[in-house]
Amino acid sequence: MVLRNEVRRLDIGIQNGIIAALAETLDSPAEHIIQAEGAVVVPGMIDIHVHLNEPGLAEWEGIPTGTAALAAGGCTTCFDMPLNGLPPTTTTEALALKEGLAKDRSRVDYGFWGGLVPGNLEQLEPLAEQGVVGYKAFLSAAGGKQEGAFREVDDATLYAGMAEIARLGKILALHAESEQIVSAMTAHMIRSGRVSALDYARSRPVYAEVEAVKRALFYARQTGCALHFVHISTPEAVEEIRLARLSGQDVTLETCPHYLVLTEDDMTSIGPLAKCAPPLRSGKEQEGLWQALAREEIDMITSDHSPCPPEMKEASSWFEIWGGISGAQSSLELLLGEGHVRRGLPLPLLCRALATNPAERFGLYSRKGEIALGMDADLALVEFAPYLLEKKQLFDRHKQNPYTGRTMECRVLQTMLRGKVIYDQKLEFCGAPQGLQLRKTHRVSV
Repeated sequence: MVLRNEVRRLDIGIQNGIIAALAETLDSPAEHIIQAEGAVVVPGMIDIHVHLNEPGLAEWEGIPTGTAALAAGGCTTCFDMPLNGLPPTTTTEALALKEGLAKDRSRVDYGFWGGLVPGNLEQLEPLAEQGVVGYKAFLSAAGGKQEGAFREVDDATLYAGMAEIARLGKILALHAESEQIVSAMTAHMIRSGRVSALDYARSRPVYAEVEAVKRALFYARQTGCALHFVHISTPEAVEEIRLARLSGQDVTLETCPHYLVLTEDDMTSIGPLAKCAPPLRSGKEQEGLWQALAREEIDMITSDHSPCPPEMKEASSWFEIWGGISGAQSSLELLLGEGHVRRGLPLPLLCRALATNPAERFGLYSRKGEIALGMDADLALVEFAPYLLEKKQLFDRHKQNPYTGRTMECRVLQTMLRGKVIYDQKLEFCGAPQGLQLRKTHRVSV
């Protein structure tokens, strides 16, 4: 099994959903025994960045199918973003609606992000009191075209929001791309008739991410706001965040499997299923991210599962295609397979990025994120043997995973949530949904 800093061969004793014993051999009687011979036991992934699209857009995904895919991929806890639901989670009323929809329908434990948008500053404190894990804001257009959809912040809202979030002791998660740069580049490409996959990638250059990161870090220094940067796609942005942390700022970052295993060339070969924002980058940028992960400068890995109906992935112009990758089921397998099997990175390092670090950052560490005594028995049994990922094996609603047809280097055999098997590769899902809501009441600084 994979512990925080080592891999050991141990038995796990579970009582009342909690890890009660770890030993080379457990002799005490047990009601039920799971033989994990030939598998590696890892802590269940904590995916803090998913879009389940309820309320209002369940036809895009929905809590039952989205969390089924997560469970099948070895994830045991997720945090749902305030978009792309309608209404978005920017008010306590919208949060209460989402809480009601999730109850008894999620296969994994879950928490909710609130949103920071123009006009909702007075909602930040009530959302905190209702238990959001933090707030999400966009520095570029958020993508939703429906009336009432989530909107990006202007600089005045960003600064005022940071000041209030700092007062509340919460964390602000940021989509960091400069809207001024991106919108200008997009308009230029469209006017020029350049609407291919690589044209789209060029419209969202590296410096658009870096500029937004630097601006947000500057505002955070003035306000004392804790930051978390989502789906960072470039080593240049990682470096800016690393330097800020060295100077004493409270800041973390995530990247996603698609930036680690796909490049901009895959946008052409795979097609619209590989469109995301920020876009996939060059092989050189990708290699820089792997090196940063190996140095533990990237805190965590998230799926940014961002599904949509199939017709929204169909258009002649890449600027009209929905930008989101559906990879909830593949994150843990991709990171362990690509990171450990193909690159030789230590399993404890990878599991810290998948589980331990998000648990610590978001106040779950007393219960989750590590195989240790007293922790929730949230586990995944992984077989390190290659298999071909096929569409029929997927559980999300539309099965638009860009990794289908790819040889995966490992496979989740079972997933356990608080000691109960919620997914079995042969039997599929076990019983009714068991997921519970996790409420965030305090901030854990880095």
